[in-house]
Amino acid sequence: MKVEIVRAWPGQVQMESLDLPAGATVADARAQCGWDEPIVAIFGERITDERRALREGDRVEFLRLLIADPKEARRRRAEHNPLPRTHRAPKSKRSV
Repeated sequence: MKVEIVRAWPGQVQMESLDLPAGATVADARAQCGWDEPIVAIFGERITDERRALREGDRVEFLRLLIADPKEARRRRAEHNPLPRTHRAPKSKRSV
């Protein structure tokens, strides 16, 4: 059975195809490729049990840990580079 394995870094992606025997698991794929990233996902869904059986055509993603909380990083960028205030025309007064 063929599965695709993927891992990525900022600006770089590594993709390979593995030919595994029927009934192979995520752990088997990890052992064959030798990658040691701590998080594994299949088609973007995180896998906690590496004994999960793979199916033909699965995309196994080896993910690294986040180095920063994305929301906190966005807050810091916004504080250092605030958007310029735009001038808005006053709302017209409604006549009664």
